[in-house]
Amino acid sequence: MTHPEIDARAFRNVLGQFCTGITVITTFDDADAPVGFACQSFAALSLDPPLILFCPTKTSRSWAAIEQAGRFCVNVLAEEQRELCARFGSREPDKFAGAPWHTSPLTLPVLDDALATIECTVDSVVDGGDHYIVIGRVQALTESTATGRPLLFYRGQYTAIEPDKTTPAPWRADLDHFLTTTTLDTWL
Repeated sequence: MTHPEIDARAFRNVLGQFCTGITVITTFDDADAPVGFACQSFAALSLDPPLILFCPTKTSRSWAAIEQAGRFCVNVLAEEQRELCARFGSREPDKFAGAPWHTSPLTLPVLDDALATIECTVDSVVDGGDHYIVIGRVQALTESTATGRPLLFYRGQYTAIEPDKTTPAPWRADLDHFLTTTTLDTWL
């Protein structure tokens, strides 16, 4: 079976129409130095068992350290962390220099002021072309007490939620009610 030739720029442009949040995936390397990289290919995978996934490039030095350590922390970035994101998205050798962080009780590097952190062990790894699909088993979760908003990426640039759009839409309660009161014979 032959596959159609897809232009790489067109592929990026089309997929750029999907807005994503941005995370930084961190661990300690074999010399106990913190390492990490900016990652927008992240998603929840399963509630039971609690699993997430992320997709590092096969050539990532940070992924090599995570693979060796067998565990990692997903740091969900807030919109005020654009510079931090750019730093972790660079080839800077010490991405943690000047970045506020601490070690978690599970001994993983955690970025201060992240909206949420998800500490995981590597459950499995699947080939994904020029990336790997890493499935992580969640070991611990934290959520910021701050009322920050997520850092988003859309059409090749950072973006954010509109300032007055930080609460659920007024129709949300109606939708929740509809979804929780439907029956098997309800037409959707």
